[in-house]
Amino acid sequence: MGFATLMSERWLFGLGAVFVLSSIITLILNKQQREAALGRLGFRRRRASGASTPPRSVSPKKDAKQSGPTKPDYTAQFPPSRRSALTELAKKVTDASGKVLAVEEPASDFLLKDSLPFAQSFALQNDTPKYTPTGFSTAEVKAMGDFPEYDVLSGVPLPKEYKEFNPATALPRPYRPFRWAYHQTMSFNKMESDWWLEIDKDYVATIEKRKGIYKKYGKMILQYLPGSELACKELMEMCLQFYCARFPKYFSISADKKTFCNGLLKEDTDLTSLHPLVVLLNNVPEDFAIVLRNEENGMYYFRAGVICSSLGWNVGTKIGMELDEIHQPIPDYKEKMSFSMDRYFSKMPTNTPIQRGSWGLEVGTPLFMPPGDPHEKLRGFQKEDLKIEDCYLRVDWQTLRRLPLSAGIVFNFTALFTPVQEFRDERYVPSIVKKILTEGKKSLMEYKNTWHVEHVVIPKLEAYEQEQMAKGWMGPESEGEMGWKVATLEEYPYFPGWEDKWHRQQGY
Repeated sequence: MGFATLMSERWLFGLGAVFVLSSIITLILNKQQREAALGRLGFRRRRASGASTPPRSVSPKKDAKQSGPTKPDYTAQFPPSRRSALTELAKKVTDASGKVLAVEEPASDFLLKDSLPFAQSFALQNDTPKYTPTGFSTAEVKAMGDFPEYDVLSGVPLPKEYKEFNPATALPRPYRPFRWAYHQTMSFNKMESDWWLEIDKDYVATIEKRKGIYKKYGKMILQYLPGSELACKELMEMCLQFYCARFPKYFSISADKKTFCNGLLKEDTDLTSLHPLVVLLNNVPEDFAIVLRNEENGMYYFRAGVICSSLGWNVGTKIGMELDEIHQPIPDYKEKMSFSMDRYFSKMPTNTPIQRGSWGLEVGTPLFMPPGDPHEKLRGFQKEDLKIEDCYLRVDWQTLRRLPLSAGIVFNFTALFTPVQEFRDERYVPSIVKKILTEGKKSLMEYKNTWHVEHVVIPKLEAYEQEQMAKGWMGPESEGEMGWKVATLEEYPYFPGWEDKWHRQQGY
């Protein structure tokens, strides 16, 4: 198996597996909500639904069911409506727009009869209202204007101001998403709304690096297909709105909502002159992939993205694909994962975004590695003169959330690099990483592809472990004989004392 294929499968498997587990958890947690919803699934007039409203299947006879090898029908399955937010938003706009937002929800089958075509530009819609999967009409979206209150629309609060932030010393949180026993499942939890997007001291340099990658590789990095216009604009506005709330000393939006002022880059961006994804590329050091619901089959397709930190694949190789096509190379995907993943996408609400992290060990800090990149060769052998100073932990910290207006689902991640040497004073971390590298299931470790640095990293981890044991850091087990037993830490995805170290390194 080639390295490019391996890295593509690795990234996509992580995305797929988290949806499988999320689906299971969601079904468990929403049991009572679903039972309450069954009584509302007739064709009588529906009341406006709220954040806790279960996913809607407006025609019970067409509800998705798995029948042998036949692919389920999701054409009548929609995510929870967000129309309940219109009442609050109507109070904060002009009288004319308020009247548009104050209308009652249409009859129960409106999403089937008047769905907004997923592959047609939002701007091309005529005066006949069309509806997004979360229940908003084209007229209502237009009446909201630029930068509506996305916290109200989504049910996810805006972040609190990060008062301790110092652009000269800021560091990302020290994610250490290590688990033992190590098996192929995805550990995830609810996204912390204050930390959806992070900024560190390398912000300016990272933005310049990403712009250089885009200039060199073009459509391999950034693409958008017809029908993605609303989702792209919505995502851009949500990100900039987040920055202004989280870092108000450094970011602002002009009164007319046409200009984004970036105090860290010392640049003002005319939001009317650039595509929203280009605005994100120029200001937000995160990768974004947007998938949209096809009204003809209820399935989700990759329609827009800006991704500068992929290894072995790129946007150009995946754009336009349906989820099954994207994941085709993954073993057993169709048989074991496809149904759960499609079902999760069909039902995912806007107010419960999730987060998780994947990790690997790298020589240096490769960000974007297209097929054939010279850095690939480093993974094919163990370099004799490799030094521990050249070995890095790469964590791809990921979040997944549904956009409230377009109902697009956005997957965003950022690549974070940490010298392996940092593990030395991180309690238990050397032991758990050594355990994974030396005793992890062979097929999984080959999939993770850490062999090329193990000849240097494992001896160093053993030395760090011995130092921690000598200092008494390992702590006795409850039985008191064998010392600490390697296991996933309670502080996951961090380690004991991480906040003290993190604050100390930033000078507060």
